[in-house]
Amino acid sequence: QVQLVESGGGLVQAGGSLRLSCATSGVTFSRYTMGWFRQAPGPEREFVAAISRGGGGTNYAESMKGRFTISRDNAKNTVYLQMNNLKPEDTAVYYCAAAFSVSLPVIPGGYDYWGQGTQVTVSS
Repeated sequence: QVQLVESGGGLVQAGGSLRLSCATSGVTFSRYTMGWFRQAPGPEREFVAAISRGGGGTNYAESMKGRFTISRDNAKNTVYLQMNNLKPEDTAVYYCAAAFSVSLPVIPGGYDYWGQGTQVTVSS
């Protein structure tokens, strides 16, 4: 059974930082590209960042570059998202996802498995 479990969300003031974690089980973690998406109220799930299987390649949405950093620890089957200089518009539910792919998908359809999400709220 594949499980992706996010943690680390919460309430933070604008300009603050949070570190999200996503612990994965039921898959060979090192064979999966990992990604983070977010969804504010509404139908669209927005790409945040992705990291290659070995961690050597990353991709970020333009608005997150320089503020967010994705990383992974294959020994711990965990992917992280360090978020700095948070803004109220970063408020959303953040989801991690796993893709059995050598590429770095930027659309939700490119991912095979999803976590349940963790809420991030940034107050002004």
